[in-house]
Formats: sequence, structure tokens, C-alpha cells
Amino acid sequence: MANVTYKSAGVDLELYDEAMQRLPNLMQRTFTPRVLPLADAFAGLMRLNHSQRPGKASYHDPVLVSGTDGVGTKLKVAQLVGKYDTVGIDLVAMSVNDVLCLGAEPLLFLDYLALGKDNPDLISSLVQGVSDGCVECGASLLGGETAIMPDIYHDGDFDMAGFCVGVAERSRLVDGKAIRPDDVVIGLPSSGFHSNGYSLIRKVVFGMANLSVNDVIPELEKTVGQVLLEPTRLYPKWILGILKSYRVKVAISGLAHITGGGLKDNIERLLPEGCRLSIDRNAWPVPKLFGWLQGLGGIDRDEMYHVFNMGIGFTLIVRPQFVESIRRQLTQAGTESWIVGRIQAGTRGVDYAS
Repeated sequence: MANVTYKSAGVDLELYDEAMQRLPNLMQRTFTPRVLPLADAFAGLMRLNHSQRPGKASYHDPVLVSGTDGVGTKLKVAQLVGKYDTVGIDLVAMSVNDVLCLGAEPLLFLDYLALGKDNPDLISSLVQGVSDGCVECGASLLGGETAIMPDIYHDGDFDMAGFCVGVAERSRLVDGKAIRPDDVVIGLPSSGFHSNGYSLIRKVVFGMANLSVNDVIPELEKTVGQVLLEPTRLYPKWILGILKSYRVKVAISGLAHITGGGLKDNIERLLPEGCRLSIDRNAWPVPKLFGWLQGLGGIDRDEMYHVFNMGIGFTLIVRPQFVESIRRQLTQAGTESWIVGRIQAGTRGVDYAS
């Protein structure tokens, strides 16, 4: 009887080791002064307080803020294009932007990759994107897990999950409880579809319209693959700057990451009783790619606004007297912004005024 090996069962440990040898540099380039390096450890170490923290040496009453997410079926588009070094940015952004909504600065990120077959090139490309995202937002890629599961995933299939931990001073947590009538909602631009609605996107683009990832979209002057793989925007570089300049609950009452469910669902969860948001859909220029998709699939307008961010990826809810100065600071920091809605007294909920 032939000897059975792990390799014959579908897991090649030599290929796995090759992949793992490529990852330490991608992790170390993300390390901040908080990281306590350990060689060949089973876990990562990070301290909350350190002498190089900008502005203050330590937190008085630190609160850990955590979040987890994935990339969804956008991964199928990456497979079709054969480009894997950007979906890791999506993975980081989806969790980091959520943690940011509580006013937390991102500290560390962990990733989980699951594949049907060992593939060092694929693994390193995926982690390259994760590393790039962490560098952009200042989080340390402290560790991760790569699982080879040939009976769960077919050859070429893979999935990703990400986990972010941030920290905030307890007195400066942004929880939405301070939202009140007359507050103003400021919207920051998205970079495209981000990582939401891709089951609908793929059904329309590849199923109904029979387009390929290499087809050019004339009105966008890009290929389908380029448009659909545009990474999710990371917002810490703008929002953390605002949080350092303005007092929470005095100037800033709420923050929302606009993901699946659109503006309505993601802001409504923040609203206290007695507060109703009115959104003006004419207040910002909706990027052309949303109109392209809507026309391609004959998608109802309300469905578009329910599924997609429609060009607004993150929002701040602020007191009216601080609106202009906050928008001016955002402009100086390099991003556009729009007044997209106002809080009114009324039954808790969200309406579209146009």
C-alpha cells in the first residue's frame, strides 16, 4: 500500500513555507512604535501607550474598539481579472473605516486567508494589498492565518477576512448619542463601489450584459475590471485630523461609514429618538459609474440608493456652527466634501428630500 502524505491530501508544506517566508517583510513595513517585536512567536504584542504618540504620551482611560469584515464577492472579480494586490486594501478599509466611526485610531490588523490549494504568488499578492492598506491608515499588520482547505475550496478559490483593533479615549468616543436637531451631515467622497453590492454588480455586468473584465466602458474610459477593482477608500487620514481639532459632542456628534444599505441604513442606526435625517440627493455629484450600472441593469433608483454608497463613502454629523471650518480643514487635507443632509426634530428615521 502506498504511503499517504499531506501533499497527496492536497496540502504542500514546502509551498506553504515558501509563501510564509514572503510575508514578514510585508508585516514589518507596517509596524509602529507600539509594536513589541518577537521572533517566531505564536501571537503579536502591542502596547497602548508609548512616548511617541503624537500630542500625548498616554491615554488616561483607553477603550479598545474592534471590528471585522470581509471583501465579499468582489473577490470573484479579482479572479476574473487575475489581479490580487488591491483586494487586501478593501479588506483593511472595511474594518478600519468601521472602527473609525467610534472615533478610534486603528492600532492593529489581523487577516485570515483561506485557499483551496497552496499558491505562494497568490498569498503574497493578497497580503501585499493588506500591507499597503495598513501603511496608508497607520495600523500594524500584527499577524494572520493562512488556511489551505482543499475539500472546502476548489483550486483557485479563496476567501479573506480581516480584524481591526483601535483605541480611543473613553471621553472622546463618538457614539451618536449627542446628535440633535439642526446638526448637519457632511459627506466625503467614495472611490467607487467600494466592497458592497457585488453580487448585484456581477449579475448585471457579467450575467445580463455579458461584458468581460477587459471590455472598455466608453463613458468612464476604463475597463470593466479597472472600475470594479477600484479599492475602498480609507478615511482615517481625514477623520482623525478632524477629531484632533474639534471636541467630540461639542462639535462632532456622529460618524458613519457608508456601506451596504447606503446612506439611509448606515446613518439611521446612529439617530437618537426624536431625530430625523433629511438627505438631499442633489447635494453632491453622483459618479458616472453608478449611472452606468443603473442603466445597464435597469435598476430602480431607490434600489441603487439602498444597495450602494452612490458616491458618499463616509459622513460626519456636526453642529451647524462648525460646518464651514470643518469643511475648510477637509479641503486643506486634500478631500472634497458636501453638505448632504440635516437633522430635524421628528420621528426617528431617514428621508430623501429629493
